[in-house]
Amino acid sequence: MTNLTLPTPDLLADIPKRGMPVTIITGFLGSGKTTLLNQILKNRQDLKVAVLVNEFGDINIDSQLLISTEDDMVELSNGCICCTINEGLVDAVYRVLEREERIDCMVIETTGVADPLPIILTFVGTELRDLTRLDSVLTVVDSETFTPEHFDSEAAFKQVAFADIVLLNKTDLAPQEKVEELEAYIRTVKAGARILHSVCGDVPLPLILGVELASIDDFQNLETEEKHAREHHHEHHHEHHHEHHHHGHHSHHLDNDGFVSLSFESDRPFDVHKFQEFLTDRMPFDVFRAKGILWFKDSEMRHIFQLSGPRYELDADEWHSPPKNQLVVIGRNLDLDAIREQLNSCLA
Repeated sequence: MTNLTLPTPDLLADIPKRGMPVTIITGFLGSGKTTLLNQILKNRQDLKVAVLVNEFGDINIDSQLLISTEDDMVELSNGCICCTINEGLVDAVYRVLEREERIDCMVIETTGVADPLPIILTFVGTELRDLTRLDSVLTVVDSETFTPEHFDSEAAFKQVAFADIVLLNKTDLAPQEKVEELEAYIRTVKAGARILHSVCGDVPLPLILGVELASIDDFQNLETEEKHAREHHHEHHHEHHHEHHHHGHHSHHLDNDGFVSLSFESDRPFDVHKFQEFLTDRMPFDVFRAKGILWFKDSEMRHIFQLSGPRYELDADEWHSPPKNQLVVIGRNLDLDAIREQLNSCLA
């Protein structure tokens, strides 16, 4: 951490909630978005941060910091709050804006295969434009596994194309030449993006919060283009279906880039050796991300499983509920029935 300092609370107190700066964190599956959010909450100094996420479970919220939990909002003793985007993004933003206490900035995490544009346009093209200020779009890139060819994904491309800041994460796992090649590639997609390096999402917060890098006008022009593209698409949908298959407004759907998601649950435990064999020998190459809570026959602990590209980790802790297996697998052009069958065959 460098010794850069954030604005003092006295200065920030003069800023009313109207015009609250918003940072959108995007990035491909397993790039380290949630790790970055945890770093922001840990290193935020005196800033009061509102974090909007799809799932609380991923964010490591220290139970000692917990004041209260509503259905989809967690309040922390350090003044930060965490809100899930259950009912929709706009509702979640309003819930934060309507709170009485001071909140200095809002950070939103998108899903790993989302086209960030619809979320960006929510802040520059709706009434939220008058209530918040888009500060920057930050894209996290896994330096070890990201290659343009490997993902061949419109969402991954757009996440870089719309970035004001690109955070090359996991630089400790990638050779220096690979990091330099990535930088060169990013500059061909988004000239002028601020490129930062990090390990485990650890980055000085003044480099990513309160930076005022978002180009609102560019995004508003894009919105007009998107609208025309949509109208054009509907007019010609039947004759030119394939030609328009990759229009931007489709790509926030998980399956449109060939991405599919499998949810697996079982009230029976896994055999640890069979599961290990599945991971090392049978897991398809095109699985980019998997995470879940695993129950193994020979263990009394619950195991938190995270897989990103070729790497995976298992952390054990106590069960807080009756044991069961819950696993989500996300990848490209996967045979979901075959994977489900293989997982079933790993059960004890």
